[in-house]
Amino acid sequence: MTEIVLWLIAFALILYYSIKLWETKVSAGLNKVMPRVIKSGDENRWVWSLALATLGATTLVRPIDILLTVILLVIAGLIAWKVTSWAMSNVNF
Repeated sequence: MTEIVLWLIAFALILYYSIKLWETKVSAGLNKVMPRVIKSGDENRWVWSLALATLGATTLVRPIDILLTVILLVIAGLIAWKVTSWAMSNVNF
């Protein structure tokens, strides 16, 4: 129960501050990191704020789960990259 309350508090605070500081800091920070195709505009304010609040609250409350998820995604990406490069080397165009 305590973990859920902490997650809800962290979620609410991150959501509030990301919406409040959208124009000055959050949007500019996302635009520096994200590719041009998924740039953050004003119409995406709520989507990005909810995503940041969810990831931020989960990272604060359960950091090991996020770390293991990132490690698994990196391993899956490396395997996909190796399989793709192997397949492309065997293809005759």
